[in-house]
Amino acid sequence: MTTTIPQTPYTADLGSREPLSTMRDVTDRIRTLSSGWTSQQFERSYAPGKWTARQIFVHLAQTEIALGYRARMALTATRYEAQAFSQDQWMEIEGEAASGQAGLAALIAMNAVNRALFESLTPAQRSTPFSHPEYGALTVDWLIHQMAGHLLHHAAQLEQIAGQ
Repeated sequence: MTTTIPQTPYTADLGSREPLSTMRDVTDRIRTLSSGWTSQQFERSYAPGKWTARQIFVHLAQTEIALGYRARMALTATRYEAQAFSQDQWMEIEGEAASGQAGLAALIAMNAVNRALFESLTPAQRSTPFSHPEYGALTVDWLIHQMAGHLLHHAAQLEQIAGQ
């Protein structure tokens, strides 16, 4: 594993926390936070014009799928180049299709599967390189840090929603 912390768009959210235990802790917190929410509670937002809790859960599940796929491809394909995607376009086509409960369940399940993979990786495997059209040269470890920080970022929004 690299000794330097990868710099991702969510480095400030993650700080110096260990990413894999953070992923576990955050998904446990999100599950507890939203347990018992009604369909109407999943439709609350943390600010006017922002995504609802349901949309955040769908987005987080989509991210687990997309970034978990990237890690698997980087680990198994030679010179893998990730494809960019638009979270807003994904939300347009899928954001209303899934319930809040379905988005939450998918997030929890995909995060558990991704964490199991990441926890099994050697330091050399976590250092596996790949490229991205927007971010350039990356590693699987960068993805792990990105995913943990991203979860924390959106967990703060869900905490706001829960406090309403």
